Amino acid sequence: MGGAVSAGEDNDELIDNLKEAQYIRTELVEQAFRAVDRADYYLEEFKENAYKDLAWKHGNIHLSAPCIYSEVMEALDLQPGLSFLNLGSGTGYLSSMVGLILGPFGVNHGVELHSDVIEYAKQKLDFFIRTSDSFDKFDFCEPSFVIGNCLEISPDCSQYDRVYCGAGVQKEHEEYMKSLLKVGGILVMPLEEKLTKITRTGPSAWETKKILAVSFAPLIQPCHSETGKSRLVQLPPLAVRSLQDLARIAIRGTIKKVIRQETVSSSGNGLKSTPGVKRRRVRRRRMETIVFLDKEVFASRISSPSDDNSCEDLEEESREEDRAPPPEAKPAPPVNFLREKVLSLPLPDPLKYYLLYYREK
Repeated sequence: MGGAVSAGEDNDELIDNLKEAQYIRTELVEQAFRAVDRADYYLEEFKENAYKDLAWKHGNIHLSAPCIYSEVMEALDLQPGLSFLNLGSGTGYLSSMVGLILGPFGVNHGVELHSDVIEYAKQKLDFFIRTSDSFDKFDFCEPSFVIGNCLEISPDCSQYDRVYCGAGVQKEHEEYMKSLLKVGGILVMPLEEKLTKITRTGPSAWETKKILAVSFAPLIQPCHSETGKSRLVQLPPLAVRSLQDLARIAIRGTIKKVIRQETVSSSGNGLKSTPGVKRRRVRRRRMETIVFLDKEVFASRISSPSDDNSCEDLEEESREEDRAPPPEAKPAPPVNFLREKVLSLPLPDPLKYYLLYYREK
């Protein structure tokens, strides 16, 4: 599934193509997509395909096409502080992007059938938290993954503001999926070969919208135990953050505000003018031809049809070349201002590292 947009050379170019094709339509979704590099969720030997608009599957590991994830993120209408349930959470790629929008006071849970995929997702999440500068640019709602069949979620689990299912849902399971949703919530799932958005407008009232035709592998039916009973999936409890964690969130938020104020002060109105990229004009050059005749050298200029013999044009070309700008220097690597500010504070090192979530440089 996919192939709706051109491949990109890198993550940003892929996002540019998705925007141009109107799959990404809002700034929040664009920021989340740019902040999480899709290639980081591929196995090393398959990374050359990461920026193509194609689904990828290797064993139990699976990623949907970028155009599908774009439509899903837009349809979910995510906001900070909401609760999100990802059924068939896979690599955690989608859950990580969602977490950047939900912020520190959201809820971000995933259910995955395969234990090896759960382990893979945890490794990718750990890599993102330790190494990505995006972690410091956003307030992140870290995903929690549990193993189990998403059709066996315990009936006493909490309902969610947003629910996504990453496998094909048959009509017989539609009501079950709806039961996971709060009033006012949104459910997005592939239902009978159509990516479908269902909004719960009341206790028994629903609005349904078909988004686009899709092809997903169907949900795997539960396997009952020897006793004939199903294994109920217990979702993580809605934990209350500790006072220490709340203090860390507040301190990081205050430092980010200081950084923004300093940026505005240093740039006047806060808007930095970006110099435009100048393209050198390609010119046809006259050919200097040397002809060898009986061991004697005869030099001649052979003009092409596009040549102009006027001296004024030659002088103008020379002047333009003299005015040609020097080659642009490579852009400096991005600076993690939050990290620099924290490390400069007159605090004990253990407290600095705690504020940085013990992340690598």
